[in-house]
Amino acid sequence: MSTDKIITLKVNGSAVKFIAPAHRTLLEALRHEGFVEIKCGCEKGDCGACAVLLDGEPVDSCLTLAWHADGHEVTTIKGLGSPENPDPLQKAFIETGGAQCGYCTPGMIIAAKALLKENPEPSLEDIKRGLSGNLCRCTGYTRIFEAVQVAAEELRREGDVA
Repeated sequence: MSTDKIITLKVNGSAVKFIAPAHRTLLEALRHEGFVEIKCGCEKGDCGACAVLLDGEPVDSCLTLAWHADGHEVTTIKGLGSPENPDPLQKAFIETGGAQCGYCTPGMIIAAKALLKENPEPSLEDIKRGLSGNLCRCTGYTRIFEAVQVAAEELRREGDVA
């Protein structure tokens, strides 16, 4: 008896349908479907590199089974902006040097997006807490925290929320 399941998602605004075994994680399924912007780090929920928004809430896709997301909306880093029209967080990470090697950047930006949606005026402590599930080995976090502060300020200036 097959344990494969037909999964239907809306990924970055587009419908995606695929067959996946019941044990396949959302990370594995999305990467298999070509969404390689989602990074595979620790595969045990410790690093945050695989973070995506599931119905607007951040999740570690390595800990989420694909069938759990069936019928839901997934947003990856590519769903936030484009090179021509970057999200304020993407722009701030570039401008402040918050993205060095770039491996942790998608997960950091996803976590920051969720933080700013919940708290558009975060303190430095709020930012540290909001990004605490994401690891970076390059920046020492200072520039990442600065990027979130810059983006928050720009969003407030625009009268927008994350």
